[in-house]
Parts: sequence; C-alpha cells; structure tokens
Amino acid sequence: MQIIWSDEAIADYHQNIDYFEKEWSSQVALEFIEDVEAAIELIKRHPALYPLADYRKIRKAVIRKQITLFFRVQDKRVQLIRFWNNYQAPEKLKF
Repeated sequence: MQIIWSDEAIADYHQNIDYFEKEWSSQVALEFIEDVEAAIELIKRHPALYPLADYRKIRKAVIRKQITLFFRVQDKRVQLIRFWNNYQAPEKLKF
C-alpha cells in the first residue's frame, strides 16, 4: 500500500520529534521515530488491526500512550491524517 502524509501529519510528526528532543532526549526522539516506522509498516500490511475512531472510517493507532496516529484507508492507499497528543482536549481534534 502507498502511504500518503497529510500536511497536518507531517507537521505533527516533526513537532513531536522536536518536543522529545528538547524535553527528553535525542534517544527518546529516535525511539518515537522507530515506533512510527514500525506502526506504518504494520498499517500497510494489516490496517484492519487498528480500531475505527467513530469518524468517517478513520482508524487510530496508538504510537505511545500520549500519541495516537489517525489514518484512513482508501483503495490501495493509506492516508496519515494526524499524530494527536492524547493529553489535548478531544474536541480540538479536527480532520
């Protein structure tokens, strides 16, 4: 399957990496990158493993307890929509 990153997903991804490097360490940032890569590989092979998020056939993959990746599968494409910080108010989440 082809992976398509939304502009928001790209921005969220880099924002999380920057946060982990600044507040924790480069090692934590690297672990996050590896976790994302592993999740994307699993999504490509078995997207239905991840539960629906109750919104327009969007699925969610917990990358870490504080970060969830929202994605949509259409035909042979996976669209990465957002990397959401779970500590934010859910009503702020926009797709």
